[in-house]
Amino acid sequence: MSAAGNRADRIAARLAHDVVKPLVADADRLTFALDDTPTARSGPHVQGAGVHHNPCPGPAGSAFVYGHVWVVLGLLASHPAWGVVALPLLARLYVRRKNLSSIDPPHRPAFRTKLAMAVDLMGWAKCWLGMLGKPLWVVADGAYAKAPFLKPMKALGVTVISRLRKDAALWTVPGPRRPGRRGPNRTYGEHRIDLTKRAGQRRGWATGTFDLYGKPAVKRYKTFVATWRPAGGAIRVVLVDEPTGWVAFFCSDPAASVADVLVGVANRFSLETTFRDCKEVVGAGQQQTRFHWANVGAFHICLWAFAMTEAWARGRDEAGLVGHRSASPWDDDPRRPRRKSPTRPNAC
Repeated sequence: MSAAGNRADRIAARLAHDVVKPLVADADRLTFALDDTPTARSGPHVQGAGVHHNPCPGPAGSAFVYGHVWVVLGLLASHPAWGVVALPLLARLYVRRKNLSSIDPPHRPAFRTKLAMAVDLMGWAKCWLGMLGKPLWVVADGAYAKAPFLKPMKALGVTVISRLRKDAALWTVPGPRRPGRRGPNRTYGEHRIDLTKRAGQRRGWATGTFDLYGKPAVKRYKTFVATWRPAGGAIRVVLVDEPTGWVAFFCSDPAASVADVLVGVANRFSLETTFRDCKEVVGAGQQQTRFHWANVGAFHICLWAFAMTEAWARGRDEAGLVGHRSASPWDDDPRRPRRKSPTRPNAC
Protein backbone atom coordinates (compact mmCIF):
# COMPACT_ATOMS: atom_id res chain seq x y z
CA MET A 1 0.00 0.00 0.00
CA SER A 2 2.78 2.44 0.86
CA ALA A 3 4.41 1.83 -2.54
CA ALA A 4 1.16 2.77 -4.29
CA GLY A 5 0.81 5.86 -2.13
CA ASN A 6 4.32 7.09 -2.93
CA ARG A 7 3.79 6.51 -6.67
CA ALA A 8 0.19 7.74 -6.88
CA ASP A 9 0.95 10.50 -9.39
CA ARG A 10 2.74 8.19 -11.81
CA ILE A 11 0.14 5.42 -11.56
CA ALA A 12 -2.67 7.93 -12.08
CA ALA A 13 -0.89 9.29 -15.15
CA ARG A 14 -0.72 5.79 -16.62
CA LEU A 15 -4.40 5.26 -15.82
CA ALA A 16 -5.36 8.54 -17.48
CA HIS A 17 -3.32 7.74 -20.59
CA ASP A 18 -4.32 4.08 -21.12
CA VAL A 19 -7.83 3.84 -19.64
CA VAL A 20 -9.51 7.23 -19.36
CA LYS A 21 -8.20 9.10 -22.40
CA PRO A 22 -10.08 6.91 -24.94
CA LEU A 23 -13.35 7.70 -23.13
CA VAL A 24 -13.04 11.44 -23.80
CA ALA A 25 -11.46 11.27 -27.23
CA ASP A 26 -14.58 12.74 -28.89
CA ALA A 27 -15.20 15.48 -26.31
CA ASP A 28 -14.77 19.12 -27.29
CA ARG A 29 -13.14 19.91 -23.95
CA LEU A 30 -12.03 18.11 -20.81
CA THR A 31 -14.14 18.97 -17.78
CA PHE A 32 -12.94 18.04 -14.31
CA ALA A 33 -14.80 18.02 -10.99
CA LEU A 34 -13.05 18.99 -7.78
CA ASP A 35 -14.24 18.53 -4.22
CA ASP A 36 -13.19 17.11 -0.86
CA THR A 37 -14.73 14.21 1.06
CA PRO A 38 -14.10 12.66 4.49
CA THR A 39 -13.57 9.00 5.36
CA ALA A 40 -14.30 8.04 8.94
CA ARG A 41 -11.57 6.20 10.84
CA SER A 42 -11.20 4.98 14.40
CA GLY A 43 -8.25 4.67 16.73
CA PRO A 44 -5.71 7.17 18.03
CA HIS A 45 -2.78 5.75 16.07
CA VAL A 46 -4.05 6.42 12.53
CA GLN A 47 -1.59 8.91 11.09
CA GLY A 48 -3.04 12.13 9.74
CA ALA A 49 -6.51 11.52 11.18
CA GLY A 50 -8.34 14.32 12.96
CA VAL A 51 -11.70 15.92 13.61
CA HIS A 52 -13.29 17.41 10.48
CA HIS A 53 -16.62 18.86 9.45
CA ASN A 54 -19.08 16.19 8.34
CA PRO A 55 -20.85 17.34 5.13
CA CYS A 56 -23.49 14.56 5.35
CA PRO A 57 -24.33 14.05 9.03
CA GLY A 58 -27.72 12.47 8.41
CA PRO A 59 -30.70 12.55 10.80
CA ALA A 60 -28.77 11.13 13.76
CA GLY A 61 -25.21 11.87 12.69
CA SER A 62 -22.73 14.22 14.27
CA ALA A 63 -21.70 17.51 12.73
CA PHE A 64 -18.09 16.34 12.94
CA VAL A 65 -16.30 13.17 11.91
CA TYR A 66 -12.97 11.72 13.00
CA GLY A 67 -10.88 10.48 10.13
CA HIS A 68 -9.24 11.67 6.91
CA VAL A 69 -10.23 14.33 4.39
CA TRP A 70 -9.36 13.84 0.72
CA VAL A 71 -9.27 16.45 -2.04
CA VAL A 72 -10.29 14.45 -5.13
CA LEU A 73 -9.98 15.24 -8.82
CA GLY A 74 -12.38 13.48 -11.17
CA LEU A 75 -12.78 13.64 -14.93
CA LEU A 76 -16.38 14.01 -16.15
CA ALA A 77 -17.14 11.56 -18.96
CA SER A 78 -20.49 11.32 -20.74
CA HIS A 79 -22.17 7.92 -20.99
CA PRO A 80 -24.93 7.31 -23.57
CA ALA A 81 -27.06 5.30 -21.11
CA TRP A 82 -26.70 6.84 -17.65
CA GLY A 83 -25.43 10.36 -18.26
CA VAL A 84 -22.28 11.91 -16.87
CA VAL A 85 -19.95 9.85 -14.69
CA ALA A 86 -17.06 11.27 -12.66
CA LEU A 87 -13.96 9.10 -13.02
CA PRO A 88 -11.68 9.70 -10.00
CA LEU A 89 -8.05 10.03 -11.03
CA LEU A 90 -6.01 11.48 -8.19
CA ALA A 91 -6.42 12.71 -4.63
CA ARG A 92 -4.49 14.48 -1.91
CA LEU A 93 -4.76 13.73 1.80
CA TYR A 94 -5.43 16.93 3.73
CA VAL A 95 -3.90 16.89 7.21
CA ARG A 96 -4.57 19.72 9.62
CA ARG A 97 -1.49 21.46 10.94
CA LYS A 98 -2.23 20.31 14.50
CA ASN A 99 -2.42 16.65 13.32
CA LEU A 100 0.91 16.59 11.46
CA SER A 101 2.69 15.54 14.65
CA SER A 102 0.97 12.14 14.44
CA ILE A 103 3.09 11.32 11.35
CA ASP A 104 6.70 10.22 11.79
CA PRO A 105 9.17 12.96 10.75
CA PRO A 106 10.72 10.89 7.90
CA HIS A 107 7.27 10.49 6.30
CA ARG A 108 5.66 13.75 7.41
CA PRO A 109 4.47 15.91 4.48
CA ALA A 110 4.57 19.69 4.52
CA PHE A 111 1.37 21.41 5.52
CA ARG A 112 -0.76 22.50 2.59
CA THR A 113 -4.23 23.95 2.43
CA LYS A 114 -7.03 22.40 0.41
CA LEU A 115 -6.73 25.24 -2.10
CA ALA A 116 -3.03 24.52 -2.61
CA MET A 117 -3.80 20.83 -3.09
CA ALA A 118 -6.48 21.70 -5.65
CA VAL A 119 -3.96 23.79 -7.59
CA ASP A 120 -1.51 20.89 -7.46
CA LEU A 121 -4.11 18.45 -8.79
CA MET A 122 -5.04 20.69 -11.70
CA GLY A 123 -1.35 21.22 -12.45
CA TRP A 124 -1.01 17.44 -12.72
CA ALA A 125 -4.04 17.32 -15.05
CA LYS A 126 -2.58 20.09 -17.20
CA CYS A 127 0.72 18.20 -17.45
CA TRP A 128 -0.68 14.79 -18.39
CA LEU A 129 -3.95 15.59 -20.19
CA GLY A 130 -3.20 19.02 -21.57
CA MET A 131 -1.19 17.35 -24.32
CA LEU A 132 -4.49 16.35 -25.95
CA GLY A 133 -4.85 19.96 -27.08
CA LYS A 134 -8.36 20.39 -25.67
CA PRO A 135 -9.54 23.21 -23.40
CA LEU A 136 -9.49 22.32 -19.71
CA TRP A 137 -12.45 23.25 -17.52
CA VAL A 138 -12.96 22.49 -13.84
CA VAL A 139 -16.16 22.64 -11.81
CA ALA A 140 -15.40 23.15 -8.13
CA ASP A 141 -17.31 23.51 -4.92
CA GLY A 142 -17.98 27.03 -3.69
CA ALA A 143 -15.28 26.64 -1.02
CA TYR A 144 -12.64 26.70 -3.79
CA ALA A 145 -13.89 29.97 -5.33
CA LYS A 146 -11.05 31.96 -3.79
CA ALA A 147 -8.04 33.82 -5.11
CA PRO A 148 -5.40 31.19 -4.10
CA PHE A 149 -7.14 28.78 -6.48
CA LEU A 150 -8.69 31.02 -9.14
CA LYS A 151 -5.59 33.03 -10.03
CA PRO A 152 -3.32 29.98 -10.55
CA MET A 153 -6.06 28.49 -12.73
CA LYS A 154 -6.03 31.64 -14.85
CA ALA A 155 -2.26 31.32 -15.21
CA LEU A 156 -2.66 27.69 -16.31
CA GLY A 157 -5.37 28.59 -18.82
CA VAL A 158 -8.02 26.52 -17.00
CA THR A 159 -11.64 27.75 -16.97
CA VAL A 160 -13.37 27.54 -13.59
CA ILE A 161 -17.07 27.17 -12.83
CA SER A 162 -18.23 27.48 -9.24
CA ARG A 163 -20.75 29.00 -6.91
CA LEU A 164 -20.60 32.70 -6.11
CA ARG A 165 -21.23 34.19 -2.71
CA LYS A 166 -24.23 36.50 -2.50
CA ASP A 167 -22.07 39.19 -0.93
CA ALA A 168 -19.25 38.90 -3.48
CA ALA A 169 -17.51 42.21 -4.18
CA LEU A 170 -18.27 42.51 -7.89
CA TRP A 171 -17.44 45.53 -10.02
CA THR A 172 -18.59 46.72 -13.41
CA VAL A 173 -16.64 46.14 -16.61
CA PRO A 174 -14.31 49.08 -17.31
CA GLY A 175 -15.19 51.25 -20.25
CA PRO A 176 -12.90 52.26 -23.11
CA ARG A 177 -9.84 54.32 -22.29
CA ARG A 178 -10.30 58.04 -22.59
CA PRO A 179 -8.35 59.69 -25.41
CA GLY A 180 -4.92 60.81 -24.34
CA ARG A 181 -4.84 58.74 -21.17
CA ARG A 182 -1.58 56.90 -20.65
CA GLY A 183 -0.91 53.57 -18.99
CA PRO A 184 -2.51 50.12 -19.25
CA ASN A 185 -6.21 49.52 -19.57
CA ARG A 186 -8.22 49.20 -16.39
CA THR A 187 -8.99 45.68 -15.19
CA TYR A 188 -11.88 46.52 -12.87
CA GLY A 189 -14.70 48.99 -13.25
CA GLU A 190 -15.47 51.93 -11.02
CA HIS A 191 -18.98 50.95 -9.84
CA ARG A 192 -19.87 48.25 -7.32
CA ILE A 193 -22.45 45.58 -8.26
CA ASP A 194 -24.81 44.43 -5.52
CA LEU A 195 -26.05 40.92 -6.31
CA THR A 196 -28.99 41.25 -3.96
CA LYS A 197 -30.24 44.33 -5.79
CA ARG A 198 -29.64 42.71 -9.18
CA ALA A 199 -31.64 39.65 -8.13
CA GLY A 200 -34.41 41.82 -6.70
CA GLN A 201 -34.92 43.75 -9.92
CA ARG A 202 -37.80 42.47 -12.02
CA ARG A 203 -36.26 43.37 -15.37
CA GLY A 204 -33.53 41.33 -16.99
CA TRP A 205 -34.86 37.88 -16.15
CA ALA A 206 -35.14 35.25 -18.89
CA THR A 207 -36.42 31.69 -19.08
CA GLY A 208 -34.65 28.77 -20.75
CA THR A 209 -34.68 24.99 -20.89
CA PHE A 210 -31.47 23.16 -20.00
CA ASP A 211 -30.48 19.49 -19.82
CA LEU A 212 -29.78 19.09 -16.10
CA TYR A 213 -29.41 15.81 -14.22
CA GLY A 214 -30.40 13.80 -17.27
CA LYS A 215 -33.69 15.55 -18.07
CA PRO A 216 -34.88 18.93 -19.40
CA ALA A 217 -35.38 21.59 -16.76
CA VAL A 218 -36.88 25.06 -17.12
CA LYS A 219 -34.89 27.73 -15.29
CA ARG A 220 -35.47 31.43 -14.76
CA TYR A 221 -32.10 33.15 -14.90
CA LYS A 222 -30.31 36.46 -15.25
CA THR A 223 -26.78 36.78 -16.59
CA PHE A 224 -24.21 39.54 -17.02
CA VAL A 225 -20.45 40.12 -17.12
CA ALA A 226 -18.70 41.63 -14.12
CA THR A 227 -15.17 41.92 -12.77
CA TRP A 228 -14.02 40.21 -9.58
CA ARG A 229 -10.64 40.59 -7.93
CA PRO A 230 -10.28 36.97 -6.68
CA ALA A 231 -10.69 35.79 -10.30
CA GLY A 232 -8.25 38.39 -11.60
CA GLY A 233 -10.60 40.01 -14.11
CA ALA A 234 -13.92 39.56 -15.89
CA ILE A 235 -16.28 36.68 -15.14
CA ARG A 236 -19.67 35.48 -16.38
CA VAL A 237 -22.28 35.71 -13.60
CA VAL A 238 -25.48 33.64 -13.70
CA LEU A 239 -28.31 34.19 -11.21
CA VAL A 240 -30.89 31.41 -10.99
CA ASP A 241 -34.31 31.83 -9.42
CA GLU A 242 -34.97 28.66 -7.41
CA PRO A 243 -38.06 27.85 -5.30
CA THR A 244 -35.98 28.30 -2.14
CA GLY A 245 -34.45 31.58 -3.30
CA TRP A 246 -31.95 32.83 -5.85
CA VAL A 247 -28.45 31.40 -6.16
CA ALA A 248 -25.42 32.75 -8.01
CA PHE A 249 -22.82 30.95 -10.11
CA PHE A 250 -19.90 32.19 -12.16
CA CYS A 251 -17.51 31.14 -14.89
CA SER A 252 -14.02 32.57 -15.27
CA ASP A 253 -14.57 32.73 -19.04
CA PRO A 254 -16.85 35.72 -19.70
CA ALA A 255 -17.72 34.29 -23.14
CA ALA A 256 -19.27 31.17 -21.59
CA SER A 257 -22.98 30.61 -22.10
CA VAL A 258 -25.62 30.11 -19.44
CA ALA A 259 -25.93 26.47 -20.51
CA ASP A 260 -22.20 25.94 -19.98
CA VAL A 261 -22.47 27.20 -16.41
CA LEU A 262 -25.67 25.44 -15.36
CA VAL A 263 -24.81 22.12 -17.01
CA GLY A 264 -21.35 22.21 -15.45
CA VAL A 265 -22.79 22.84 -11.98
CA ALA A 266 -25.27 19.99 -12.41
CA ASN A 267 -22.62 17.57 -13.70
CA ARG A 268 -20.44 18.22 -10.66
CA PHE A 269 -22.96 16.29 -8.60
CA SER A 270 -21.74 13.09 -10.30
CA LEU A 271 -18.57 13.39 -8.21
CA GLU A 272 -20.72 13.19 -5.07
CA THR A 273 -22.24 10.00 -6.46
CA THR A 274 -18.75 8.68 -7.09
CA PHE A 275 -17.81 9.38 -3.47
CA ARG A 276 -20.82 7.38 -2.30
CA ASP A 277 -20.06 4.42 -4.58
CA CYS A 278 -16.36 4.38 -3.74
CA LYS A 279 -17.15 4.22 -0.03
CA GLU A 280 -20.16 1.89 -0.04
CA VAL A 281 -19.33 -0.40 -2.98
CA VAL A 282 -15.55 -0.35 -3.37
CA GLY A 283 -14.85 0.21 0.33
CA ALA A 284 -12.79 3.39 0.33
CA GLY A 285 -11.83 4.35 3.89
CA GLN A 286 -12.50 0.88 5.33
CA GLN A 287 -8.91 -0.34 5.10
CA GLN A 288 -7.30 -1.01 8.48
CA THR A 289 -4.07 0.85 7.83
CA ARG A 290 -2.30 3.27 10.13
CA PHE A 291 0.64 4.74 8.25
CA HIS A 292 0.28 7.85 6.14
CA TRP A 293 1.43 6.52 2.78
CA ALA A 294 -0.42 3.23 3.29
CA ASN A 295 -3.66 5.18 3.73
CA VAL A 296 -2.91 7.20 0.61
CA GLY A 297 -2.24 4.05 -1.39
CA ALA A 298 -5.35 2.23 -0.15
CA PHE A 299 -7.62 5.15 -0.94
CA HIS A 300 -6.18 5.53 -4.44
CA ILE A 301 -6.56 1.84 -5.20
CA CYS A 302 -10.27 2.16 -4.42
CA LEU A 303 -10.56 5.22 -6.68
CA TRP A 304 -8.73 3.51 -9.53
CA ALA A 305 -10.79 0.31 -9.15
CA PHE A 306 -13.95 2.38 -9.58
CA ALA A 307 -12.57 4.23 -12.62
CA MET A 308 -11.35 1.04 -14.31
CA THR A 309 -14.66 -0.72 -13.66
CA GLU A 310 -16.55 2.16 -15.29
CA ALA A 311 -14.16 2.09 -18.25
CA TRP A 312 -14.52 -1.68 -18.61
CA ALA A 313 -18.33 -1.57 -18.46
CA ARG A 314 -18.63 1.25 -21.01
CA GLY A 315 -19.83 -0.01 -24.36
CA ARG A 316 -21.02 -3.39 -23.06
CA ASP A 317 -24.65 -4.43 -23.29
CA GLU A 318 -26.77 -5.39 -20.31
CA ALA A 319 -26.44 -9.11 -20.98
CA GLY A 320 -22.67 -8.85 -20.74
CA LEU A 321 -22.80 -6.97 -17.45
CA VAL A 322 -25.56 -8.84 -15.60
CA GLY A 323 -25.02 -12.58 -15.33
CA HIS A 324 -26.64 -15.34 -13.34
CA ARG A 325 -24.86 -16.27 -10.14
CA SER A 326 -25.20 -19.98 -10.96
CA ALA A 327 -22.21 -19.50 -13.28
CA SER A 328 -20.04 -19.19 -10.17
CA PRO A 329 -19.05 -22.65 -8.84
CA TRP A 330 -18.98 -21.44 -5.24
CA ASP A 331 -22.51 -20.06 -5.41
CA ASP A 332 -24.49 -23.22 -4.58
CA ASP A 333 -28.17 -23.44 -3.80
CA PRO A 334 -28.06 -24.05 -0.02
CA ARG A 335 -26.04 -20.90 0.73
CA ARG A 336 -27.96 -18.57 -1.59
CA PRO A 337 -30.26 -16.13 0.28
CA ARG A 338 -33.91 -16.10 -0.73
CA ARG A 339 -36.87 -13.85 -0.20
CA LYS A 340 -39.59 -14.88 2.21
CA SER A 341 -42.63 -16.51 0.64
CA PRO A 342 -45.88 -17.84 2.10
CA THR A 343 -45.03 -21.42 1.06
CA ARG A 344 -41.31 -21.54 1.79
CA PRO A 345 -39.47 -20.03 4.78
CA ASN A 346 -36.48 -17.83 4.38
CA ALA A 347 -33.33 -19.87 3.88
CA CYS A 348 -30.89 -17.27 5.20
